[in-house]
Amino acid sequence: MKKRKAKRQRSALIEITNAFLTLLVLAILAMAAAFVYFANDFYNKGDLKEDAIFVVERGNGLATISKNLQANNIISNSWAFQLGTRAQQKERSIRAGEYKIAKFSSMADVLKELTEGTPISYSVTIPEGFTSFEAVQRINKAQYLVGEIVEIPPEGTLLPDTYSFEKGQDRATIIARMSANLEKELADVWANRSPDLPLKTKEELLILASIIEKETGSPDERAEVAGVFVNRLKKNMRLQTDPSVIYGITLGKGPLGRGLRQSELDKETPYNTYVIPALPIGPIANPGRASLEAAANPAKTENIFFVAAGAHPSLGHLFAVTYADHQKNVALYRKAVARAEKEAKEMQETKDKKEAEEANTNNSEKTQ
Repeated sequence: MKKRKAKRQRSALIEITNAFLTLLVLAILAMAAAFVYFANDFYNKGDLKEDAIFVVERGNGLATISKNLQANNIISNSWAFQLGTRAQQKERSIRAGEYKIAKFSSMADVLKELTEGTPISYSVTIPEGFTSFEAVQRINKAQYLVGEIVEIPPEGTLLPDTYSFEKGQDRATIIARMSANLEKELADVWANRSPDLPLKTKEELLILASIIEKETGSPDERAEVAGVFVNRLKKNMRLQTDPSVIYGITLGKGPLGRGLRQSELDKETPYNTYVIPALPIGPIANPGRASLEAAANPAKTENIFFVAAGAHPSLGHLFAVTYADHQKNVALYRKAVARAEKEAKEMQETKDKKEAEEANTNNSEKTQ
């Protein structure tokens, strides 16, 4: 009896073991089949019919990214994408940004783009001579950036340039880059400045560069204009530059929109270079690299006067050594302005006359 009982127990144990092994083999086969299925799904060509743009938002996890990819028909199976990503241990390598996904990309291709590709970049251009107020206005209006700039940076602390950024980048990072670039550029030009400059600090060089920037937009004139101002500083002459007076009125928040009044030229302010015998108290704009370099290495010239050559800034300036020659240039400037105003008036009169004749013709046709 005992032997038969032991035999039955061994037989039951063998059956249980065989059943367990069978289930284990089936499970392994099922897992292998699932792995092959998901692997094929992960590496096979996708169904995306045309290139698509996909945005990975900051803070999104793998599950959210996978669901968004499937919702946008970029991948066919979010679970397969998650498994493939985790198998490659790349779930933490996906970077926020906007990406271009090529048509027919496999899930492996999509993952590679999100982890190794370069996000689509945009740009914002701050022209040379923009004030800090104007620069902040443009950056705040730029699309695809986040976070509003509320506090205006000090004047002259931003380097004008074209700045690239990725979608969703904070506006404050653009300001920080502009500030860092200005500090670097200013330090470089100051280190390589002409040895006989009448400037004691790099801050004074920055102020002079901002005046040069507002006085001329012509690359060929910057060094010459700088030379005139340096000569005046050496002779303790007033700079007598209109842009500094205008800045004292507007504080860089917009154009004056009219000519300067004599009372404004006579009023003593920290920016009125017709009154103070030195540089203004601070920069009047954000100068570009060329104006910084011109201020650091001005042209060697004897000129101490200049005036606009005509009504349009593109016409440049007329330079002079003596006041008598300067007065002659001023007379030429006034004639050029008068001529330009006369031509503009004649053009407007011609336009008005033509419009009146067309209106009369139309009225006659209506009454017939």
